[in-house]
Amino acid sequence: MIRVFDDPFSLAVALADRVGKALARALRETGRASLAVSGGQTPMRFFARLAHKEIDWRCVTITLVDERCVPETSPRSNTALVRAHLLQGRAQAARFIPLVNGAATPEQGIAAIEAGLQTLDLPLTACVLGMGLDGHTASYFPDGDGLAEALAPPAGARVAIVRATAAVEPRVTLTLPLLVTAQCLSLHIEGAAKRDVLLHRTAALPVSAVLDGHPNPAVFWCP
Repeated sequence: MIRVFDDPFSLAVALADRVGKALARALRETGRASLAVSGGQTPMRFFARLAHKEIDWRCVTITLVDERCVPETSPRSNTALVRAHLLQGRAQAARFIPLVNGAATPEQGIAAIEAGLQTLDLPLTACVLGMGLDGHTASYFPDGDGLAEALAPPAGARVAIVRATAAVEPRVTLTLPLLVTAQCLSLHIEGAAKRDVLLHRTAALPVSAVLDGHPNPAVFWCP
């Protein structure tokens, strides 16, 4: 289902309300909640709204859907983006699990990342995705080396390494089973071009694996 909004601000408000309610519900029922978010410029308004929700952030664990293998000082770091725009206000109290650890290569760091994610409560309470014009979501690039392992990982694998020309740097991404089992899954896209990609998507596009694999995904879109 596509939810249409007039502008990015009203979309951010509605998406933050949806995610905030999912987190609050999990906190009431289990005392814990988990959230995976995407990077890029699109979610910044959403982050700012969500960060001030009146929930017990001390019991929320946040991680990234995917991350570029760059230092946190890089302007391309999703970790830096989350720290600057989501882990603020009330949300400063949340626990954050990054997907990079300073290893020389992603292969050298992957075991430690997997170990860190063992403390992430599953299924995810909420997951917010973005999408590129090539139909990729998370780091599931159509031509990606490692895409097959990300979509159909070995049993228990929570992350995979993907390399693709469009990705520039190697990336670490959550695997498909973590995304499609999220209790609340949202896709956040903006602009007519991305809407057209979504409306005309085929099963071959990686975003289809997520939307078709989840029982009740919600798409948030504005021009």
